[in-house]
Amino acid sequence: MPTSNFLTAAEAAATLGISLATLYAYVSRGMLSSSPDAQGKHRLYDAGEVRRLARRKEDGKRAGKVAQKVLDWGVPVLESSITLVADGRLLYRGHDAMELAQSASIEDIAALLWECSTRRITDAPAVPFATAQWAAWLKLWGDSTPLDRALVLLPAAAAQMPRVWALGRDAQLDTACAVMRLLAAAMISAAPSNEPLHRQLALAWHVRNRQQAGLLRVALVACADHELNASTFTVRCITSTGTHLFGAVAGGLAALSGPRHGGETVRIAALLEEAARAPDLDRYLANRLARVEHGAHGPVLSGFGHPLYPDGDPRARLLLTMLADCAPVRSPFAEVMELARTVRDTTGAEPTVDFALAAIERVLALPAGSAFTLFAVGRVVGWIAHAMEQTRDGRLIRPRARYIGEYEAAGPN
Repeated sequence: MPTSNFLTAAEAAATLGISLATLYAYVSRGMLSSSPDAQGKHRLYDAGEVRRLARRKEDGKRAGKVAQKVLDWGVPVLESSITLVADGRLLYRGHDAMELAQSASIEDIAALLWECSTRRITDAPAVPFATAQWAAWLKLWGDSTPLDRALVLLPAAAAQMPRVWALGRDAQLDTACAVMRLLAAAMISAAPSNEPLHRQLALAWHVRNRQQAGLLRVALVACADHELNASTFTVRCITSTGTHLFGAVAGGLAALSGPRHGGETVRIAALLEEAARAPDLDRYLANRLARVEHGAHGPVLSGFGHPLYPDGDPRARLLLTMLADCAPVRSPFAEVMELARTVRDTTGAEPTVDFALAAIERVLALPAGSAFTLFAVGRVVGWIAHAMEQTRDGRLIRPRARYIGEYEAAGPN
């Protein structure tokens, strides 16, 4: 194995036992970094980083059935019967999510994922504390962002819930419905309601067009779950400690807000705004891509290229198709899709669901941050399903770390 501090692409690929194409894929996924050589013509790879990745790959081979190839974008660490992502499709308990989205509400999806009837959700009791208390909280935090407001009000609401720690099935479902409604109410600064969530969002955002309100419904369904992503794993880890559902969801919301997760919608909104102001879109994108092309962690460009969907994110495809059918006549829909087309032609990367949510926000002129609200209000349904599944499992999630630091120096002989 080479002993210098840096390896060429060929040396790094040989060390890892992979092709050059796979090496470049590792870089695009943030699993390796690279830097230019002195002449700026070739990329170099940190030898230590390459060796650590090689050791992890070897550990995975030794682990047999427990581990899979590192390119699978995450080693499976637990079993779940909730959601499957495979062959370019997203399945909720065995049902194609994009087909469900044609007619289902997020409450229908909650019933499917929580394994109860839709009526059990729509007829759940009202939140067990005074609406005046909620109104006072909203007034106090009314100027905050939807995310900050939810992070404050969910724990406050939990303190008012007499059965928040109860584990019986009925109590669990009552708490789940309360969490779902309160999260939505906090994010749109409204009173908790039993109205379908997409209608609550449409009312808060002054969306009166029926097709556009239907698009909000589909967006919530498309975001309901996505297997073991960072926020969902956070929810399961927190739940495994035995804490209540409000605490687990608050942790998931914090994880979702990061710019490499649901918070990426904020970056995409900024990208759309910058691209709209650029006098030359091709030149603007060339400059953006030049900044992220080498040594970048994550996708080629915010909102493009989902590792689990090499042929395109089906959620984005559905949402953008529906947006085309209901976009206002004098909306920026054409320029949004021109950006997507240009990125596709330049990089081959397809839009992700994050891009589609940001596009909905921009084209329908929704309040800033609405894309993230759609993501969070939809995803809470999946978080709750995973929390329920983890509670039934009953085990503490406690992974081990692989130590890669220095060892104590050997003493004198």
